[in-house]
Amino acid sequence: MKVDGKQMRPIWFDETSQTVRVIDQRQLPHRLVIAELTTVDKVITAIQAMYVRGAPLIGATGAYGVYVAALNTLVSSGDEVFFLKECDRIKSARPTAVNLAWAVDKVLTDVSQKEAIADKVAAAKVAAARITEQEAENCRQIGLAGLGLVKSHSEAKNGNTVHILTHCNAGWLACVEYGTATAPIYAAFDKGIDVHVWVDETRPLNQGARLTAWELGKHGIKHTIVTDNAGGHLMQHGMVDMVIVGTDRNTRTGDVANKIGTYLKALAARDNDIPFYVALPSSTFDWQASDGLKDIPIEERDPDEVRYVQGDHAGSLRKVLISPTDSLAANPAFDVTPARLVTGLITERGICRADETDILRLFPEFKNENM
Repeated sequence: MKVDGKQMRPIWFDETSQTVRVIDQRQLPHRLVIAELTTVDKVITAIQAMYVRGAPLIGATGAYGVYVAALNTLVSSGDEVFFLKECDRIKSARPTAVNLAWAVDKVLTDVSQKEAIADKVAAAKVAAARITEQEAENCRQIGLAGLGLVKSHSEAKNGNTVHILTHCNAGWLACVEYGTATAPIYAAFDKGIDVHVWVDETRPLNQGARLTAWELGKHGIKHTIVTDNAGGHLMQHGMVDMVIVGTDRNTRTGDVANKIGTYLKALAARDNDIPFYVALPSSTFDWQASDGLKDIPIEERDPDEVRYVQGDHAGSLRKVLISPTDSLAANPAFDVTPARLVTGLITERGICRADETDILRLFPEFKNENM
């Protein structure tokens, strides 16, 4: 995607410096800062501290993390046991997004097929780049698959504005390119369809207000930031035509683990007969999981993310305490939306119902995965 006319991605391999680089998303929208991931510790910090976030991007970062681990351990010492331990550390950096372990394991499979150290390192780099490009292409296909949904709403409204509500940031900042939830929006906008996006602020880290609004603005798409609790009101008053969200992990039966607050949006959408879609690449399915509430680990993050808010003050980023100093805070990062509340899943292979039979219709190769 383009930022002020310049093509950018949230992660890339810089051939000149031979380093992995990422946008430090903690500092957006006020600053555009680039970080270099030169060690495994820096890769893990980038994932845990949320320089990078969003399931596909976390996966791509983990994939490049294997390359960094190979470069820093195999080349220097040839110690394959230590190399694998470093890869395990990367896999455990965040628990909910299934893409992380998936990507690390895919790179390790390619690395294990090589004998020479130099070949292992080269294989890791090639595999990481391949995964990154595939995730970008999957998101492009998600956009094409979801375009028809937005177009149908536009036609039903005689070309008047289609109002879409989304939650958190499931845009290109989270997904290398295009995004998941935003991919159909970008595709529709680029086709000349009149769209407007209601952007949930997404407390506590405000990924909607900071990131989704920033990237939609850079693309020229009409949008309005609203509090997380405004969605139900907007739906009740006919101001939302459809909801599209992303996901960090999906069960094979259609349950959705996404940023905290998604479940409430699904309930409000159901009560107001508004379609609720979830967009995801196949890498975000956990084919071993069948019950979202039981099988998906929910990350508990630092309570200070709830107690403090960050913003720009006179050109510098400041954190401000918004709660009483002695009040406790809880910070579950995700919730689970049951499949029964999901109208459909938008994937790179098309749209399906949120049930095991229809999911496996699109992905038959995973039919026996949980056996």
